[in-house]
Amino acid sequence: QGPLVESGGGSAQAGDSLRLSCVASLRTFFSYNMGWFRQAPGKAREFVAQISAATVTYYGDSVKGRFTISRDNDKNTVYLQMNELKPEDTAVYYCAGDVVCSTECVTLGSWGQGTQVTVSS
Repeated sequence: QGPLVESGGGSAQAGDSLRLSCVASLRTFFSYNMGWFRQAPGKAREFVAQISAATVTYYGDSVKGRFTISRDNDKNTVYLQMNELKPEDTAVYYCAGDVVCSTECVTLGSWGQGTQVTVSS
């Protein structure tokens, strides 16, 4: 296993909710900006959400208002609460460490192995 391990993916119906978790084996987890990205079949990897070390959050336009990122530094875990799921949310979701956002968001650190989320209509 790498330093980031996701869980919580699965199948859902449109309108349902899922919560993803990512446990990070990072000694100074509290100091990292963490994030979530996703990749649908045949598409480029897409930024979903970022939470800074100061717990400031930032979201991609396609999930704003529906998804919430949070973190628990005592558990070295970052979460992605996904509400009002849509079929277009179907993708492999990746946790990422050391995420920086300027004109776009990228990771300077590690990726998790990914967890599949499938939403049917």
